[in-house]
Amino acid sequence: MTTSKNEILSKLRSQSVPKTELPDLQSIELSSQWVRYENPTEQFAEILASVGGQCIPVKNVDDVNQRLSELPAYQEAKNVCSQIAGCGQPNVSIPEITDPHDFENIDFAILPGKFGVAENGAVWISNAGGPARTLYFLSQHVALLVPASEIVNNMHQAYQKLEFAENGFGTFMSGPSKTADIEQSLVIGAHGARSLIVFLVEESF
Repeated sequence: MTTSKNEILSKLRSQSVPKTELPDLQSIELSSQWVRYENPTEQFAEILASVGGQCIPVKNVDDVNQRLSELPAYQEAKNVCSQIAGCGQPNVSIPEITDPHDFENIDFAILPGKFGVAENGAVWISNAGGPARTLYFLSQHVALLVPASEIVNNMHQAYQKLEFAENGFGTFMSGPSKTADIEQSLVIGAHGARSLIVFLVEESF
């Protein structure tokens, strides 16, 4: 008995798709065909802004503290935590919290980012373990400190920087939480951080 399903599957099986060789990624890299930018930092800031985030270039942690003091979200925050020494005025001690769910009341988190990607405004974040990784997603507002020298052009370069010597946590984060599933209307902070600021810091921290 022939059914519509069998007929469709039969037609699909009868189609011959020419074999295509995979691209030589190394050759593409050498011939500079991957997307590159004249000013990766400016591109990173522009793309980050387009997805609801903000990029602020600063010289050092002292400059970060000054800029934080000017932010309404930071000024109004009751519960603040920081994983950057000397940055912010935290009143929540991260090492004392063992249950990740206890971070749900954090208003403002100051956290490290490894590097940024100009192509999509993403920041690679990681954590050696423990519950602190949830801060990136449960906190109401997040500030990431990223070395200003660590901005790559594209995801190909980004993947080359990743290291997986041991099991651990890592992901790319681009802008605050958002969704456009409902009536195609973009909603910021739908299921995570309501705002994201990336401080590009010149000096080491």
